Amino acid sequence: MCSGGFAKCLGITLLPLSIICVLCNILLFFPGGKVADNTAEITDEVFYLGGLLGSGILMIFPALVFLGMKNNDCCGCCGNESCGKRFAMFGSIIFAAVGVLGAGYAVIVSGVAINHGPKCFINDLNVTYPFENGNYLSNHSLWDECVKPSGIITWHLSLFCIVMVASLVEIGLCLFQVINGLIGTICGDCCGCCGGSD
Repeated sequence: MCSGGFAKCLGITLLPLSIICVLCNILLFFPGGKVADNTAEITDEVFYLGGLLGSGILMIFPALVFLGMKNNDCCGCCGNESCGKRFAMFGSIIFAAVGVLGAGYAVIVSGVAINHGPKCFINDLNVTYPFENGNYLSNHSLWDECVKPSGIITWHLSLFCIVMVASLVEIGLCLFQVINGLIGTICGDCCGCCGGSD
């Protein structure tokens, strides 16, 4: 498979992952699947938009660039037909680096949110963070401290874990494109740039 075709495969994989991260971040604005009465009931890390911006919208740019690599017909510069293709492959490395930074941000935000735990009501009046330093992860008896919204801990953990895992996969795919882009920049695209032209 030529480097442009491989980049297209990576782009096809990145798009659904970015959509999943965006949806998870949006769902986190609804604690326990319910509309919050005010923003004080929503976990602070949700507002950092790790899934929405970092591994979501920011990841769409590298994905679209990777998708267009196979059909890139930028032929010829300085008398060398493969020069345009090599420049495009080099450009994909820069977009891959942007993707790594965005997804890395989402991983950090998700990790902090999982460790910090959700914000919930410890009684009918007080909403706070009842957990410290991830102690609730190994001790499920602490979960009873959250009175409402019901199911907030599993909701919080599930969605932030999905964002974290999807973001780690995105980082891996972008790193693959860095390697693929380096090969394409140095060696050119093995499929040729203008092979099909008249």
